[in-house]
Amino acid sequence: MSFYITTPIYYANSLPHLGHLYTMIVADTIARHKRQQGIETFFLTGTDEHGINIERAAERAGRTPKEQADYVVNYFKQMTAEFGLDTEHGGYDIFMRTSEPFHYEGVSEFWRRAARAKTPKGNDAIYKGHYEGWFCAACAAYKSEDEYAKPKNPGDPPTCLIHDMALDRISEDSYFFRLSDYGDALLELYESRPDFVQPETRKNEVTSFVRGGLQDLSVSRLKSSVSWGVPVPDDPEHTMYVWFDALTNYITAIGFGNEQQNRAVGFEKFWPALHLVGKDILRFHAVYWPAFLMAAGVEQPRAIVAHGMWLDPNGRKMSKTLGNTIELDVLSKHFSVDALRYFCLREMVFGQDGRFGYEALIDRTNSDLASGLGNLSSRTLTMITRYNSGRVPSGVISEDKLLLAKRTGVDTDATTIAGFIEHARVQYLQQLETYSFSRALEVAWSIVARMDKMISEAKPWELAKDVNQSQTLGAVLYRAAETLRWLCVMLYPAMPGATQEIWRQLNLSEKLAGMDPAKLKWGELKEGVPIGEVKPIFPRIDKARTMGAIGQNSEVRSQKSGIGGQKSEVRSQRSEGETDGPSLRAELATESAPSGTHATEADAVPGAPQADATPAPPQHATEADAVTGAEGVANFIDITDFTKVELRVGQVLTAARIPKSDKLLLLSVDIGEEKPRQLLAGIAEHYTPEEMIGRKIAVVANLKPRKMRGHDSQGMLLAATVGEDDKPVLATFNEDVPNGARLK
Repeated sequence: MSFYITTPIYYANSLPHLGHLYTMIVADTIARHKRQQGIETFFLTGTDEHGINIERAAERAGRTPKEQADYVVNYFKQMTAEFGLDTEHGGYDIFMRTSEPFHYEGVSEFWRRAARAKTPKGNDAIYKGHYEGWFCAACAAYKSEDEYAKPKNPGDPPTCLIHDMALDRISEDSYFFRLSDYGDALLELYESRPDFVQPETRKNEVTSFVRGGLQDLSVSRLKSSVSWGVPVPDDPEHTMYVWFDALTNYITAIGFGNEQQNRAVGFEKFWPALHLVGKDILRFHAVYWPAFLMAAGVEQPRAIVAHGMWLDPNGRKMSKTLGNTIELDVLSKHFSVDALRYFCLREMVFGQDGRFGYEALIDRTNSDLASGLGNLSSRTLTMITRYNSGRVPSGVISEDKLLLAKRTGVDTDATTIAGFIEHARVQYLQQLETYSFSRALEVAWSIVARMDKMISEAKPWELAKDVNQSQTLGAVLYRAAETLRWLCVMLYPAMPGATQEIWRQLNLSEKLAGMDPAKLKWGELKEGVPIGEVKPIFPRIDKARTMGAIGQNSEVRSQKSGIGGQKSEVRSQRSEGETDGPSLRAELATESAPSGTHATEADAVPGAPQADATPAPPQHATEADAVTGAEGVANFIDITDFTKVELRVGQVLTAARIPKSDKLLLLSVDIGEEKPRQLLAGIAEHYTPEEMIGRKIAVVANLKPRKMRGHDSQGMLLAATVGEDDKPVLATFNEDVPNGARLK
């Protein structure tokens, strides 16, 4: 069994940005998961290196186009190494470059096959014609009248709506691909394979576009206009342009049309591929590419899966003009690779747009990683060192000690916690298989919360004081350590570095990369094995200090205001001796693609779906003076009264019933503070403790504490009441939001 996954290949005239990094992180996560399952996997990323933009950049820099491409690729490869995505760190199998000789041979074969083919309507798939119109070099595409802005001064050229730059008037012969004949065939493909384009919303967009009618595509330029590219077979006066050249990399990389590359990788072994793309380049991959493959007689991809775009904390598209872009150098300097990987996978619901800010990254790192997984690892292994001489204890409680264990509140049946984790494992893997990374990690963190609850209730530090409770203490610590073992295997694809460090501290020798989480069995952690040196996995980040450093080092304003961001100039944080970065960045700064989109050939698609338009600023729905003639409102409050109420997002870490109370649950809730809050809620008749663990809720954070049933309640959760019996229905969130986020 084999599996092939690709990111887009990125246009080599611009610097890598967050959009590139995110797609590679997702692809890397999927590839590692497949390899854990024992599936032979091939992971591709790379660069599209041909076209007029590369020629012009090379001319300005005094280089050949190939030297210019090499220069940019060098930086891309440095970035992938820095973030652990290269081959050396277990990442991609090939960094594909369209300037490779085997690609020239393969794409030429692909062209010949398509040129010999007839369309479903019996016409030549590729034909020669003449084109005259306005051309955008940055987009590498011709522009129709509704795709450019008319000039203010007569005689001036129109400007591209995407790049706001003057268009070139082109009049020349060109080869065309007869896309207009493939509409029905494409619609039949989408209908016969419902999961071919994912998610459903993107499939609907593509289907609607095809039903609206397709136009033929220009797929070549005269060599006199664009010489840097693959010559058209049997017509060297023309150069293949964009479409055939770039997209065909997915098959030439694994050996299509080149025997040597085919022996090295294996086209028949790995094709078809799963293509991961941003929604802005979906049309390329879901319309043009399948039509090309039909013409050439090549099997269709496994699926085309589109993800959303990263927006700023206020939901605006990232751009240098707004100054709200995220700098990769800043991420590399101030955050661990696995903290970034976790944030990207957890924060964005795959397929939807997500919001990215440095503060949100710090909050998520501190709440989920430092106070969550990292804390569970450190406290568990530290207590094993302290209370059991640094060796894995026995998890068995003998029959004569069961009563003593029960008196402490420890569940004497080890299968209870094992059953919970096994069930969570099933849910986690199901979510991972459907690319629901955020939900998968939420499930995994319910395990972390369950373990934290067990430790807090069992109080091992108290058990250690009683020699008669040594077996109870051992059982608690064994269960926590065994849970860490499971979490390492499950979370390895998402956080390979951190999980391998915990694995090392557990002193386990198997390679996580080859361990299938579906095959884990509870209780395989061996008693008596000495653990390794205990070190912090995710040190807590000092938010004020880090944001200050980010602002100083990157010359940015804090994203907290939602107005400022990084300056458009990207500054290097590389070590001394690495001198290429700053000059490369400065040289390319004016040519970088907008930061919410992919810098691939797909930036050239006229009318391609772009990131969602910038939403209007939110309006407060609580201002009484904005409501005239409102009915059913007993008393209006002033906006100043409302702002006194501090509402925050919280996540339930633990939940338990209150003895002798039918209505109350005792909750431990993370609202982004150093320590979790303790809340009492009268919802026990409608929500079980198990249902509450991991749930996101709205919390009144500045409510005066009060004592109930001997417990302090440090806030209040929000719920609606429904029906005659006032059934509580918890206020929650459809989108993923970080713990501690303020409700306004």
